[in-house]
Amino acid sequence: MSDVSDVNEMNDTITLALSKGRIFEETLPLLAAAGIEVTEDPDKSRKLILATNRPDVRVVLVRATDVPTYVQHGGADLGVAGKDVLLEHGGEGLFQPLDLKIARCRMSVATRDDFDYDSAVRQGSRIRVATKYTEIARRHFADKGVHVDLIKLYGSMELAPLTGLADAIVDLVSTGSTLKANRLREVEPFLEISSRLVVNQAALKLKRDRLRPMIDAFAAAVAARG
Repeated sequence: MSDVSDVNEMNDTITLALSKGRIFEETLPLLAAAGIEVTEDPDKSRKLILATNRPDVRVVLVRATDVPTYVQHGGADLGVAGKDVLLEHGGEGLFQPLDLKIARCRMSVATRDDFDYDSAVRQGSRIRVATKYTEIARRHFADKGVHVDLIKLYGSMELAPLTGLADAIVDLVSTGSTLKANRLREVEPFLEISSRLVVNQAALKLKRDRLRPMIDAFAAAVAARG
């Protein structure tokens, strides 16, 4: 009997997938505009499912790269994901109604200070590029007609040029201070990034009466901020 109750409770609950950090913090004002407050601090709790002031709304904490997967397959009804994550994921099966204009940054090519990137591109040299955004990088360089060998990395991207592993990196840049601290320079910003609201298409039909007011409140809050 309890299993049936748990399933019914999940069907009645709106689940929002968020990642810790900047996206979580910048989503809180949007939730507040929809009358939703997260009642637990993820930095002080080990819980991965956080309650809110509404008994029918909960937040699940997942890795940023997993947000689209949770929403696509129904582990969450909606979520907030960066454009970079969505481009890498592909966005299949997701309704993307709104650019929330939060967690803004840019996708850029960066190299060592002493690497002549422009000359290498003009001469048609084959460039070794380290990145975790292989799909985005592949499309960017293909559009430019630049020959590259892509090296998949998951972290400490700045090390790749410094150790000779790669000539350049493709990564997210916000202030550029990390690049400067590691003697790298941004040579080609090429994609503006912000975070999007993504919604499970089935949930949008089944829970429309509760999801649509949330989406509209988010949209109004984004518009009010300009």
